[in-house]
Amino acid sequence: MKKGNDKKRKFTLKQRFKYWFDNRMTKGSLGLIRVLIVVSVILAVLIASLIILFKFNEEGEVASVFWDSIATIINAWMPSFEDGSPGYLILMSITAIAGLLFTSVLIGIITSAIEEKIDNLKRGNSFVLEKDHIVVLGFYPGEYTLINQLILAAGDEPACIVIAENMEREEMEQNISENLDVLKNVRIVCRTADITDPASIEKCSVETCKTVVISPTDDLKTTKAILAVSALLQKKGAPDISVNAISSKPEYRFPASLAEKNHITTLQTSNIMAKMIAHSCTQTGLSELFREVFNFEGSEFYLEDLDGIEGSTFEDITVRLNNAIPVGVCRDGKVTLNPSADYKLTGSDRILVYSEDKAPATLYDYTPASDSNMDIVIDKETTSAVILGHNETLPVILNELPENVSNVYIYEQNITDYEQTEMQAVADSRNITLKYIAEDPRIYKVLYNEVSELSDHIVILNDHDKDPEEADTDVIFMLLNLRDIREKKGLKFNITVEMQKEHNQSLVGMGDSTDFLVTSSMSSLILAQLAENPELIDVFREILSNKGNELYLKNAGAINIDGTYKIRELRRGMLKCGYVLLGVMNGDGYKYFDRDLDNEITITKEDCLIVIGES
Repeated sequence: MKKGNDKKRKFTLKQRFKYWFDNRMTKGSLGLIRVLIVVSVILAVLIASLIILFKFNEEGEVASVFWDSIATIINAWMPSFEDGSPGYLILMSITAIAGLLFTSVLIGIITSAIEEKIDNLKRGNSFVLEKDHIVVLGFYPGEYTLINQLILAAGDEPACIVIAENMEREEMEQNISENLDVLKNVRIVCRTADITDPASIEKCSVETCKTVVISPTDDLKTTKAILAVSALLQKKGAPDISVNAISSKPEYRFPASLAEKNHITTLQTSNIMAKMIAHSCTQTGLSELFREVFNFEGSEFYLEDLDGIEGSTFEDITVRLNNAIPVGVCRDGKVTLNPSADYKLTGSDRILVYSEDKAPATLYDYTPASDSNMDIVIDKETTSAVILGHNETLPVILNELPENVSNVYIYEQNITDYEQTEMQAVADSRNITLKYIAEDPRIYKVLYNEVSELSDHIVILNDHDKDPEEADTDVIFMLLNLRDIREKKGLKFNITVEMQKEHNQSLVGMGDSTDFLVTSSMSSLILAQLAENPELIDVFREILSNKGNELYLKNAGAINIDGTYKIRELRRGMLKCGYVLLGVMNGDGYKYFDRDLDNEITITKEDCLIVIGES
């Protein structure tokens, strides 16, 4: 019974009008202006009709009465005593008062609309009308490496970088202006958007951009952002635009067929960082070298077309190429990194070079001697390493440790039997003696009494299962304690530190025989390289993978190469040993990449040669 009564319920005219008026109000400024105009016209017509009906217009024509009524509302003009009869004056005064209200409300509506538009612009909600720009999805205060590298990559060319994040545009722009030097030829455009929503990132005009880069974040958000961009590009009919991202764990790797179809390039930072940690722990300064090689400050990799190389060997190019360092050969779209000395070149080959700028490299006429006077030996001295803490990358680290590491000590309380079995299998395959010590490495007494004198190489791993800020804090305290112990005991061990956030690394400084590998920073460097050099993706993958050619520091004294040499002699001698020479790092950590073949360089026993080669 009650249900039937509800269906027959009748609404009053007041309720219906209120409901209609509320709906019109929700349509925004244009809806309000339409209502105001309609009401004003109706009132003007009503007043004019009353004047004509009661003949208050006296000698005026009917058309003039309607016009005067409308003009009075628009101008809010009060009639004077001489304009007509008392009835005319009263009705026109009502019209003028209504016109005053009309003008006030109209000004208020327009002002609100302008403020709303300005607020939207401040919030970064407007569409981007750009072409060939770079879209960066994700922005995190304190993490500026990616944006800085994209700015540097632009060089002197005009460039536009569109940054989107669910953050106020003004806040993003303020953070960027306070922490980065933006070149005059580079424009930074910020937009507020949910990077995991295709409809929201549509305002970034991704279908007309050069490439999309997803700023390093957690794997779940990165995956959703990749899917959102791919869905939008498919909808817009622009599936060929590349999408570059970094994920931390292998389980978030996109299937090869899906990645190829949607031009998605993803790299896993867990294995990359593990490899860098393994090599850096016994080669002080290598972590800084990784940043040097992969950033856009100074030298960078690019492909060079050279005339007159057909029939030459890679060794010929190595001793003849001036103003650039040859590191590989591109044939049929595939790059061979560090080919053998007798690798024969064809006329269509392109040379992968490492150079400070893209100025044309020059081939000198030079016939190399039949032999070399360099007597290079390979260092066989063994060493040990201490690892504090653990995460899922420990097996990879053990597998990637240099061949001269024979003993590894792991300090951690929470290693499962399964993890120990897995790591022991890796250690056995590498002939490494592995020892577990179930102690908490965060305790000062443990570090002082046990850890500090076990090895010259100590690694502090980051706990990936903790909140990044909390995990970085644990690492920072272990580092500070080790530095204090090293000073008190007069020891000389080096420390390799894994951190997750770039701004946390800046709290503890550089140098002091400490190598830092910061996940967010290295990820940003790699992403910037992918965005600017997509054709070199396989080169970067090889250098950062667990197989193939890698980056090394070779101590000059250990390999018996101290002395004075010409650059071409050093290049040729290292190539004969299977390495491409990039440069030299002196005992103070200063790196120089001399590309002039005829220059001479004096190398001391403390210097290190920067090379690319296979272990």
